[in-house]
Amino acid sequence: MTQATAESNTPELAVGDFYYRPTGENTYRSTVHAQGAWNPHEQHMAPATGILVHAMENFQPRADMRMARISLDIHGIIHGGEFEVRTRMIRPGRTIELIEGEMLSQGRTCIVARGWRLKTLDSTAVAASEDKPVVHPEELVTFHGMTPWPGGYIQGLEFRGAHGHRPGKGVVWMRNGFEMVEGTNTSDLVRLMGMVDTANGVAPRVAPGPGSWMFPNVDLQIHMHRAPEGQWLGIEAQQTYGADGIGLTSAVLHDIHGPFGRSEQILTVRPLPGQK
Repeated sequence: MTQATAESNTPELAVGDFYYRPTGENTYRSTVHAQGAWNPHEQHMAPATGILVHAMENFQPRADMRMARISLDIHGIIHGGEFEVRTRMIRPGRTIELIEGEMLSQGRTCIVARGWRLKTLDSTAVAASEDKPVVHPEELVTFHGMTPWPGGYIQGLEFRGAHGHRPGKGVVWMRNGFEMVEGTNTSDLVRLMGMVDTANGVAPRVAPGPGSWMFPNVDLQIHMHRAPEGQWLGIEAQQTYGADGIGLTSAVLHDIHGPFGRSEQILTVRPLPGQK
């Protein structure tokens, strides 16, 4: 398996209108569209989430079940270039299952994802939500608030923003024109889950850039009360920083039909390198 060396800051990336190119049965190579915002040699957590959800969705699938919760822990740098995804069943069952997807790069685990799949049934008679719909993206103008963020992933997204957006709170819609995997028509779930991690950057309390602060997340937790549909992901985000270097980004997640779930990200808040 060809991999970028640990010392290289310019890993070999695939080229094309997709996030990942398959290189083997369970191996992939990232493209520039998966490039992260904090470091150019890293992948963004958003598409990395998408490829892990794709792997878990296709692991021993059952038509009478769907993914209801996805929990991802970031163990280290998500290197650009080639990586492997391993899947396994942790807890099988008739009505609930727990599965795991692990991403490995340069011989180390970088992300561990776990997904609860629950048996579905008709609960229309009691279906309700306290989260309210937000303005649809077609009614909104282009949002330019993401332009300070570098990296190929952010540059490949289309953004629309709602009125009232401010540091720490706002509603931003996004979509992309890329397949998650070259030559594969992936599901709406994979496409939308592959953008959820962007919640941490849509309404930051501090502007990114020299002399500012870092607030990378070390996890991503997603809960879904219904299956999302379509290409647009709406993120109704709010961000909180504590006084001891730890923060939290919380979001209500929307598709064009309304709210479908929530996400949480715990943050390590610290000055950018070189700042006193």
